[in-house]
Amino acid sequence: MRPALLLQVLDREFQSTRSGHHTPVMLWGPPGVGKSQMITQVANRHGVPLIDIRLSQMEPSDLRGIPFKHGDRVEWAIPSMLPDAERHGPEGVLFLDEITSAPPSVSAAAYQLILDRRLGNYQVPEGWAIFAAGNRQGDRGVTYTMPAPLANRFSHFEVDLNVDDWAAWAYGAGIDDRIIAFIRFRPDLLFDFDPAHNPVAFPSPRSWEFAHRALQKFEGQPELLSGALQACVGQAAGIELAAFLAHLEDLPDLDAIIGGERLPAPREIDLQYAVAAALVGRAIRAREAEEAPVVWGNILNYAGVFPQREMGVMMIMDMHRALGEPLFAVPEFGRWATEVADLMLYDS
Repeated sequence: MRPALLLQVLDREFQSTRSGHHTPVMLWGPPGVGKSQMITQVANRHGVPLIDIRLSQMEPSDLRGIPFKHGDRVEWAIPSMLPDAERHGPEGVLFLDEITSAPPSVSAAAYQLILDRRLGNYQVPEGWAIFAAGNRQGDRGVTYTMPAPLANRFSHFEVDLNVDDWAAWAYGAGIDDRIIAFIRFRPDLLFDFDPAHNPVAFPSPRSWEFAHRALQKFEGQPELLSGALQACVGQAAGIELAAFLAHLEDLPDLDAIIGGERLPAPREIDLQYAVAAALVGRAIRAREAEEAPVVWGNILNYAGVFPQREMGVMMIMDMHRALGEPLFAVPEFGRWATEVADLMLYDS
Protein backbone atom coordinates (compact mmCIF):
# COMPACT_ATOMS: atom_id res chain seq x y z
CA MET A 1 0.00 0.00 0.00
CA ARG A 2 1.30 3.47 -0.87
CA PRO A 3 2.48 5.64 2.04
CA ALA A 4 -0.31 8.25 1.76
CA LEU A 5 -2.94 5.54 2.22
CA LEU A 6 -0.96 3.80 4.95
CA LEU A 7 -0.83 7.04 6.91
CA GLN A 8 -4.62 7.18 6.76
CA VAL A 9 -4.81 3.60 8.04
CA LEU A 10 -2.42 4.35 10.91
CA ASP A 11 -4.32 7.53 11.79
CA ARG A 12 -7.58 5.61 11.94
CA GLU A 13 -6.04 2.80 13.96
CA PHE A 14 -4.73 5.32 16.49
CA GLN A 15 -8.13 6.98 16.78
CA SER A 16 -9.84 3.59 17.14
CA THR A 17 -8.23 3.05 20.56
CA ARG A 18 -10.89 5.44 21.92
CA SER A 19 -13.71 3.18 20.75
CA GLY A 20 -12.02 -0.12 21.61
CA HIS A 21 -11.65 -1.21 17.98
CA HIS A 22 -7.89 -0.92 17.67
CA THR A 23 -5.96 -3.75 15.98
CA PRO A 24 -2.15 -3.81 16.20
CA VAL A 25 -0.57 -3.00 12.83
CA MET A 26 2.56 -4.56 11.31
CA LEU A 27 4.39 -2.68 8.53
CA TRP A 28 6.58 -4.73 6.21
CA GLY A 29 9.15 -3.36 3.79
CA PRO A 30 12.79 -3.18 2.75
CA PRO A 31 15.26 -0.99 4.62
CA GLY A 32 15.08 2.76 4.20
CA VAL A 33 11.54 3.13 2.79
CA GLY A 34 10.21 5.17 5.72
CA LYS A 35 8.36 2.69 7.92
CA SER A 36 9.58 4.26 11.16
CA GLN A 37 9.09 7.74 9.69
CA MET A 38 5.40 7.06 9.09
CA ILE A 39 4.84 5.90 12.66
CA THR A 40 6.60 9.03 13.93
CA GLN A 41 4.43 11.21 11.68
CA VAL A 42 1.26 9.73 13.16
CA ALA A 43 2.41 10.41 16.73
CA ASN A 44 3.49 13.96 15.85
CA ARG A 45 0.25 14.67 14.01
CA HIS A 46 -1.79 13.78 17.08
CA GLY A 47 0.62 15.41 19.53
CA VAL A 48 1.12 12.24 21.57
CA PRO A 49 4.28 10.54 22.87
CA LEU A 50 5.97 7.78 20.90
CA ILE A 51 7.72 4.96 22.75
CA ASP A 52 10.10 3.23 20.35
CA ILE A 53 11.17 -0.21 21.57
CA ARG A 54 13.82 -2.01 19.49
CA LEU A 55 13.05 -5.65 20.17
CA SER A 56 16.22 -6.78 18.35
CA GLN A 57 18.29 -5.25 21.14
CA MET A 58 16.41 -6.86 24.03
CA GLU A 59 16.34 -9.95 26.18
CA PRO A 60 13.03 -11.58 27.14
CA SER A 61 13.39 -10.27 30.71
CA ASP A 62 13.64 -6.71 29.39
CA LEU A 63 9.96 -6.85 28.46
CA ARG A 64 8.69 -9.09 31.26
CA GLY A 65 10.49 -7.17 33.98
CA ILE A 66 12.59 -8.32 36.92
CA PRO A 67 11.17 -10.63 39.61
CA PHE A 68 11.49 -9.66 43.26
CA LYS A 69 10.33 -11.26 46.49
CA HIS A 70 7.38 -9.66 48.23
CA GLY A 71 6.62 -11.54 51.40
CA ASP A 72 6.02 -15.15 50.48
CA ARG A 73 5.42 -14.36 46.82
CA VAL A 74 7.40 -13.28 43.79
CA GLU A 75 6.21 -10.18 41.95
CA TRP A 76 7.49 -8.44 38.83
CA ALA A 77 8.90 -4.93 38.48
CA ILE A 78 7.33 -3.35 35.41
CA PRO A 79 9.91 -1.95 32.92
CA SER A 80 9.81 1.84 32.92
CA MET A 81 9.94 1.95 29.10
CA LEU A 82 6.41 0.54 28.78
CA PRO A 83 3.58 3.09 28.48
CA ASP A 84 2.23 4.41 31.75
CA ALA A 85 -0.77 6.74 31.80
CA GLU A 86 0.56 8.79 34.71
CA ARG A 87 4.10 9.22 33.39
CA HIS A 88 3.54 9.27 29.63
CA GLY A 89 -0.08 10.36 29.26
CA PRO A 90 -3.39 8.62 28.52
CA GLU A 91 -2.76 8.42 24.75
CA GLY A 92 0.27 7.54 22.68
CA VAL A 93 1.93 5.12 20.28
CA LEU A 94 3.86 2.03 21.35
CA PHE A 95 6.16 1.19 18.45
CA LEU A 96 7.84 -2.21 18.33
CA ASP A 97 10.54 -1.63 15.74
CA GLU A 98 12.81 -4.26 14.18
CA ILE A 99 10.41 -6.94 15.40
CA THR A 100 11.48 -9.39 12.68
CA SER A 101 15.10 -9.02 13.85
CA ALA A 102 14.27 -10.07 17.41
CA PRO A 103 15.19 -13.61 18.49
CA PRO A 104 12.16 -15.91 18.87
CA SER A 105 12.52 -15.87 22.66
CA VAL A 106 12.06 -12.09 22.67
CA SER A 107 9.19 -12.03 20.18
CA ALA A 108 7.46 -14.74 22.23
CA ALA A 109 7.60 -12.45 25.26
CA ALA A 110 5.69 -9.85 23.23
CA TYR A 111 2.75 -12.13 22.37
CA GLN A 112 0.60 -11.17 25.33
CA LEU A 113 1.59 -7.53 25.13
CA ILE A 114 0.47 -7.26 21.51
CA LEU A 115 -2.80 -9.20 21.57
CA ASP A 116 -4.03 -8.85 25.15
CA ARG A 117 -2.36 -5.45 25.77
CA ARG A 118 -0.89 -6.75 29.00
CA LEU A 119 2.13 -8.50 30.49
CA GLY A 120 1.36 -10.22 33.75
CA ASN A 121 -0.12 -7.52 35.96
CA TYR A 122 0.87 -4.74 33.57
CA GLN A 123 -1.84 -3.25 31.32
CA VAL A 124 -1.24 -1.04 28.27
CA PRO A 125 -3.31 2.15 28.73
CA GLU A 126 -6.49 2.10 26.63
CA GLY A 127 -5.56 5.14 24.56
CA TRP A 128 -2.27 3.69 23.30
CA ALA A 129 -1.99 2.24 19.79
CA ILE A 130 0.42 -0.63 19.09
CA PHE A 131 2.35 -0.53 15.83
CA ALA A 132 5.30 -2.64 14.67
CA ALA A 133 7.67 -2.70 11.70
CA GLY A 134 10.28 -4.98 10.22
CA ASN A 135 12.14 -6.09 7.13
CA ARG A 136 11.18 -9.02 4.98
CA GLN A 137 13.35 -12.14 4.84
CA GLY A 138 14.62 -11.37 1.33
CA ASP A 139 15.94 -7.93 2.29
CA ARG A 140 19.34 -9.15 3.48
CA GLY A 141 18.77 -7.87 7.00
CA VAL A 142 19.04 -9.84 10.23
CA THR A 143 15.58 -11.39 10.19
CA TYR A 144 13.75 -14.33 11.70
CA THR A 145 10.60 -15.90 10.32
CA MET A 146 7.69 -14.37 12.20
CA PRO A 147 6.02 -17.16 14.18
CA ALA A 148 2.41 -17.79 13.19
CA PRO A 149 1.07 -17.03 16.71
CA LEU A 150 2.76 -13.62 16.57
CA ALA A 151 1.76 -12.90 12.96
CA ASN A 152 -1.86 -13.67 13.82
CA ARG A 153 -1.83 -10.86 16.39
CA PHE A 154 -1.42 -8.14 13.71
CA SER A 155 -3.06 -6.71 10.66
CA HIS A 156 -0.31 -6.68 7.99
CA PHE A 157 0.54 -4.00 5.44
CA GLU A 158 3.44 -3.88 2.99
CA VAL A 159 4.92 -0.45 2.29
CA ASP A 160 4.94 0.36 -1.42
CA LEU A 161 7.02 3.22 -2.80
CA ASN A 162 5.29 6.12 -4.53
CA VAL A 163 7.17 9.07 -5.98
CA ASP A 164 4.26 11.50 -5.51
CA ASP A 165 3.96 10.60 -1.82
CA TRP A 166 7.71 10.88 -1.33
CA ALA A 167 7.81 14.28 -3.06
CA ALA A 168 4.98 15.54 -0.82
CA TRP A 169 6.91 14.39 2.24
CA ALA A 170 10.19 15.82 0.91
CA TYR A 171 8.74 19.29 0.32
CA GLY A 172 7.27 19.27 3.83
CA ALA A 173 10.55 18.07 5.35
CA GLY A 174 12.58 20.80 3.64
CA ILE A 175 14.52 18.47 1.34
CA ASP A 176 16.51 20.46 -1.23
CA ASP A 177 14.41 21.21 -4.31
CA ARG A 178 17.24 19.91 -6.52
CA ILE A 179 17.09 16.47 -4.89
CA ILE A 180 13.33 16.37 -5.47
CA ALA A 181 13.81 17.47 -9.09
CA PHE A 182 16.35 14.70 -9.65
CA ILE A 183 13.99 12.03 -8.29
CA ARG A 184 11.17 13.42 -10.43
CA PHE A 185 13.54 13.15 -13.40
CA ARG A 186 14.76 9.65 -12.40
CA PRO A 187 11.89 8.13 -10.36
CA ASP A 188 13.39 4.64 -10.70
CA LEU A 189 16.22 5.80 -8.41
CA LEU A 190 13.97 6.62 -5.47
CA PHE A 191 14.67 3.05 -4.35
CA ASP A 192 17.15 0.77 -6.07
CA PHE A 193 18.24 -2.13 -3.89
CA ASP A 194 19.31 -5.53 -5.17
CA PRO A 195 19.63 -7.96 -2.24
CA ALA A 196 21.67 -10.32 -4.39
CA HIS A 197 24.52 -7.81 -4.60
CA ASN A 198 24.17 -6.65 -0.98
CA PRO A 199 25.36 -3.07 -1.64
CA VAL A 200 26.64 -0.93 1.22
CA ALA A 201 25.21 2.36 -0.08
CA PHE A 202 22.12 2.38 -2.28
CA PRO A 203 19.30 4.77 -3.22
CA SER A 204 16.35 4.77 -0.80
CA PRO A 205 14.08 7.43 0.70
CA ARG A 206 16.32 7.40 3.77
CA SER A 207 19.58 7.74 1.84
CA TRP A 208 18.20 10.55 -0.34
CA GLU A 209 17.72 12.48 2.89
CA PHE A 210 21.41 11.79 3.59
CA ALA A 211 22.22 13.12 0.10
CA HIS A 212 20.29 16.29 0.93
CA ARG A 213 22.48 16.76 4.00
CA ALA A 214 25.63 16.11 1.98
CA LEU A 215 24.57 18.74 -0.55
CA GLN A 216 24.15 21.33 2.21
CA LYS A 217 27.60 20.52 3.64
CA PHE A 218 29.73 20.09 0.52
CA GLU A 219 28.08 22.19 -2.19
CA GLY A 220 30.92 24.72 -2.04
CA GLN A 221 33.56 22.00 -2.35
CA PRO A 222 33.06 20.30 -5.72
CA GLU A 223 36.09 18.07 -5.15
CA LEU A 224 34.25 16.52 -2.19
CA LEU A 225 30.60 16.73 -3.26
CA SER A 226 30.53 13.87 -5.77
CA GLY A 227 32.23 11.47 -3.37
CA ALA A 228 29.92 12.51 -0.52
CA LEU A 229 26.84 11.90 -2.66
CA GLN A 230 28.15 8.49 -3.74
CA ALA A 231 28.74 7.62 -0.09
CA CYS A 232 25.05 8.23 0.58
CA VAL A 233 23.24 6.74 -2.43
CA GLY A 234 25.84 4.54 -4.11
CA GLN A 235 28.31 5.15 -6.89
CA ALA A 236 26.03 5.13 -9.94
CA ALA A 237 23.26 7.28 -8.46
CA GLY A 238 25.76 9.64 -6.81
CA ILE A 239 27.63 10.30 -10.07
CA GLU A 240 24.37 10.84 -11.94
CA LEU A 241 23.10 13.27 -9.29
CA ALA A 242 26.38 15.22 -9.37
CA ALA A 243 26.10 15.57 -13.16
CA PHE A 244 22.48 16.67 -12.83
CA LEU A 245 23.44 19.35 -10.30
CA ALA A 246 26.24 20.64 -12.54
CA HIS A 247 23.75 21.04 -15.40
CA LEU A 248 21.44 23.30 -13.36
CA GLU A 249 23.58 26.34 -14.13
CA ASP A 250 21.44 26.70 -17.28
CA LEU A 251 18.18 27.21 -15.35
CA PRO A 252 16.08 30.25 -16.27
CA ASP A 253 15.75 33.15 -13.82
CA LEU A 254 13.37 31.80 -11.18
CA ASP A 255 12.97 35.22 -9.55
CA ALA A 256 11.77 36.60 -12.87
CA ILE A 257 9.22 33.79 -13.18
CA ILE A 258 8.02 34.42 -9.62
CA GLY A 259 7.75 38.09 -10.56
CA GLY A 260 5.42 37.30 -13.43
CA GLU A 261 7.73 37.24 -16.45
CA ARG A 262 6.73 34.61 -18.97
CA LEU A 263 10.14 33.19 -19.77
CA PRO A 264 10.44 30.19 -22.09
CA ALA A 265 10.80 26.77 -20.52
CA PRO A 266 14.15 24.99 -20.93
CA ARG A 267 14.34 22.57 -23.83
CA GLU A 268 16.15 19.90 -21.79
CA ILE A 269 13.78 17.61 -19.88
CA ASP A 270 15.99 17.42 -16.79
CA LEU A 271 15.99 21.23 -16.52
CA GLN A 272 12.22 21.26 -16.87
CA TYR A 273 11.96 18.94 -13.86
CA ALA A 274 14.38 21.20 -11.99
CA VAL A 275 12.34 24.34 -12.77
CA ALA A 276 9.09 22.63 -11.71
CA ALA A 277 10.54 21.42 -8.41
CA ALA A 278 12.16 24.77 -7.67
CA LEU A 279 8.92 26.66 -8.30
CA VAL A 280 6.98 24.32 -6.01
CA GLY A 281 9.60 24.97 -3.33
CA ARG A 282 9.23 28.73 -3.85
CA ALA A 283 5.44 28.42 -3.57
CA ILE A 284 5.72 26.56 -0.27
CA ARG A 285 8.21 29.05 1.18
CA ALA A 286 5.92 31.95 0.20
CA ARG A 287 2.96 30.40 2.02
CA GLU A 288 3.09 32.77 5.02
CA ALA A 289 3.90 35.91 2.99
CA GLU A 290 1.33 38.54 2.08
CA GLU A 291 2.22 38.22 -1.59
CA ALA A 292 1.63 34.44 -1.60
CA PRO A 293 -1.46 34.59 -3.91
CA VAL A 294 0.53 36.65 -6.42
CA VAL A 295 3.46 34.22 -6.32
CA TRP A 296 1.14 31.24 -6.71
CA GLY A 297 -0.70 32.93 -9.56
CA ASN A 298 2.51 33.58 -11.47
CA ILE A 299 3.58 29.96 -11.00
CA LEU A 300 0.17 28.79 -12.20
CA ASN A 301 0.59 30.94 -15.28
CA TYR A 302 4.01 29.45 -15.91
CA ALA A 303 2.58 25.91 -15.81
CA GLY A 304 1.26 26.50 -19.33
CA VAL A 305 4.72 27.35 -20.66
CA PHE A 306 6.05 23.80 -20.46
CA PRO A 307 6.01 22.10 -23.87
CA GLN A 308 4.66 18.94 -22.24
CA ARG A 309 1.29 19.39 -20.54
CA GLU A 310 2.11 16.65 -18.02
CA MET A 311 5.00 18.67 -16.60
CA GLY A 312 2.75 21.57 -15.67
CA VAL A 313 0.13 19.22 -14.23
CA MET A 314 2.76 17.49 -12.10
CA MET A 315 4.00 20.85 -10.79
CA ILE A 316 0.53 22.09 -9.83
CA MET A 317 -0.39 18.75 -8.25
CA ASP A 318 2.72 18.96 -6.07
CA MET A 319 1.73 22.51 -5.11
CA HIS A 320 -1.76 21.37 -4.20
CA ARG A 321 -0.48 18.53 -2.01
CA ALA A 322 1.67 21.02 -0.12
CA LEU A 323 -0.66 24.04 0.01
CA GLY A 324 -4.11 22.47 0.08
CA GLU A 325 -7.36 24.32 -0.58
CA PRO A 326 -5.94 27.89 -0.41
CA LEU A 327 -4.54 27.26 -3.88
CA PHE A 328 -8.10 26.97 -5.25
CA ALA A 329 -8.83 30.57 -4.22
CA VAL A 330 -6.18 31.98 -6.58
CA PRO A 331 -7.92 33.25 -9.76
CA GLU A 332 -5.22 31.77 -11.98
CA PHE A 333 -6.06 28.29 -10.71
CA GLY A 334 -9.48 28.31 -12.37
CA ARG A 335 -7.99 29.47 -15.66
CA TRP A 336 -5.27 26.81 -15.50
CA ALA A 337 -7.80 24.06 -14.66
CA THR A 338 -9.96 25.09 -17.62
CA GLU A 339 -6.98 24.97 -19.96
CA VAL A 340 -6.02 21.52 -18.75
CA ALA A 341 -9.60 20.26 -19.06
CA ASP A 342 -9.80 21.51 -22.64
CA LEU A 343 -6.55 19.79 -23.52
CA MET A 344 -7.70 16.54 -21.93
CA LEU A 345 -10.93 16.64 -23.93
CA TYR A 346 -8.95 17.36 -27.08
CA ASP A 347 -6.63 14.40 -26.40
CA SER A 348 -9.55 12.06 -25.85
